[in-house]
Amino acid sequence: MPPSHLPPLILGGLADEAANQKTAMQQFCAFAALGLKYYTIRFIDAGAGIQNVMQLDSDTIDQILQLQSEYGLSVSSIGSPIGKVKLLDIDDGTSNRFVPFNEYLSRDVRRACELANRFHCKLIRGFSFYHPRGTDAEQHMPQAIDQIGEIVRVCDSFGLTFGLEVEANLVGQTGKLLARIHDAVAHPGLVLVFDGANLVCQGMSTDQVLEEYHAMKHGLGWIHVKDYKRPLTRSTHVDEESLKAFVPADIGDSGHEAIFRDLKENYPSILERLKARGIPGLFIDLEPHVKGGGQFGGFSGPDGFGVALRALCRLLDYVGLPYALRNFDDIRACRP
Repeated sequence: MPPSHLPPLILGGLADEAANQKTAMQQFCAFAALGLKYYTIRFIDAGAGIQNVMQLDSDTIDQILQLQSEYGLSVSSIGSPIGKVKLLDIDDGTSNRFVPFNEYLSRDVRRACELANRFHCKLIRGFSFYHPRGTDAEQHMPQAIDQIGEIVRVCDSFGLTFGLEVEANLVGQTGKLLARIHDAVAHPGLVLVFDGANLVCQGMSTDQVLEEYHAMKHGLGWIHVKDYKRPLTRSTHVDEESLKAFVPADIGDSGHEAIFRDLKENYPSILERLKARGIPGLFIDLEPHVKGGGQFGGFSGPDGFGVALRALCRLLDYVGLPYALRNFDDIRACRP
């Protein structure tokens, strides 16, 4: 398929990043004004205080669904923390919690799946478990693969796809390790989520980030876009609460231009794989963190989110990747 005939990428993001108090109204106003149609739900205040999506009750979900409809929004993925728990019940000096896996699978994973179905989306974002601090991720791969495989099978039983995000301090902290997990699980219900900043903040150079992207791109399901200015030294354990150098995607060290050029060539095959899972397209999810980030979330504000979106659009325009924002017809179709 020639580039001029490629369907547009679906731009979206983690909407709580665009809201000063994380209220549903603030999130939806910001996204609608920016021209976005999809959002990932993670933290939200729908009248009961700020809650993680996993904590939402049925009545609150109904309120959110009604309000998002008024603003012409749909959920692209559940921004769950699934997999951000300890692999082993060992005191390693971190505050990460441990949950027995069978309990985790039957309670938390199933809950995330129920939420995805309530919000009419096909994707759940998750992670690859914390191995004990100071140990080599490699030695924990077999257990992580087994547990992630179980999670994927539960998700698939709900008609869903599980996206494994690359992130520091987890078993899948690099693209190469994520690719090995993906290939070992060998299930179409598992895809990989690239995030360049999560590699740069580990001390990787632009060339190293691109190498990690190429290692995992055969399993790519969607992309998180945030960027980082490279720290001076490579680190084996990242203090996520101390990360301060997040920047828009056109001025960081992740090499987004090269990544998007490669994506342009591989887009048709990725899209075909996603469509087979009932996923509407390739999501490019902004998670900019431009006003700060931490272990379980970040913040950009409506102004920072707008800056990050414009930077992303400039990059996509430059490499010739199509995307769509709201137009006049969308506005006329979306009336309260």
